[in-house]
Amino acid sequence: MNKIMECVPNFSEGRDKQKIEKIADAFRGKEGVKLLDYSGDADHNRSVITVAGEPEALKNAVIEAIGRAVELIDLTQHHGQHPRMGAVDVVPFIPIKNVTMEEAVVLSKEVAQTVGERFGLPVYLYEKSASATHRENLSAVRKGEFEGLSDKMKLPEWTPDFGPFKPHPTAGVVAIGARMPLVAYNVNLGTNNLEIATAISKKVRHVGGGLRFCKAMGVVLEDRGITQVSMNLTDYTKTAIYRAHELVRIEAQRYGVPVVGAEVIGLVPMEALVDTAAYYLGLENFSVNQVLETRLME
Repeated sequence: MNKIMECVPNFSEGRDKQKIEKIADAFRGKEGVKLLDYSGDADHNRSVITVAGEPEALKNAVIEAIGRAVELIDLTQHHGQHPRMGAVDVVPFIPIKNVTMEEAVVLSKEVAQTVGERFGLPVYLYEKSASATHRENLSAVRKGEFEGLSDKMKLPEWTPDFGPFKPHPTAGVVAIGARMPLVAYNVNLGTNNLEIATAISKKVRHVGGGLRFCKAMGVVLEDRGITQVSMNLTDYTKTAIYRAHELVRIEAQRYGVPVVGAEVIGLVPMEALVDTAAYYLGLENFSVNQVLETRLME
């Protein structure tokens, strides 16, 4: 049985296409690894790469990509809308086929130990791989961002799991872990007022009393003159895309602001889209098994 693991590393570079391509090249032409998708966002100044493959081959390719990012990205010169603490900001491993979450955790720790030793890059384990409960949530690990790392890492509770006890001078730190599939979903608003987008994001996200498996923040899309509620749905089976979209729309109404579009970043499970299509079309008793491509893959 082939074992398939997915990895969705996020890199703090969304504007220099040459650098993005050099990092993506680490996943091209590798036996046992397939580059599924990658994209750079200039406003966020961030790239998301989606790859899948056999665990050992995937591990080696990810380590190579991390090394290239450490070499190419200088966070002292980095500015963007998305919070970040590292040149390679986060590296999640997701079990897909014939592989368990426990195996994903083991793989994440192997990668963490290697990059800490090989590249002098401090590593925090997060989500299912976390060494302590206060490290499970990525936003808590990332709090303070790159600029606040030196002071944060002096605290006993924020000693890295692997690597040096101080930040890499240009690459910061990296969070590595294992998690469930995540849907990165953004809703665009017909306003350039960031305060409105931020206020809506606070109502929608879990820590603000919103949806249980939703993380959200307000972002300015300067090239389009609008703002965005940028969300991560950490369990799409319990916090559906349509529910997040409609809650943003409801909260936007109080400001007289329209929803003018939406986007998915990276790849999304078919089940998440089927669930949302069924809601908006009012389909009764519809399931992913009624999708033609699903039956063809059986």
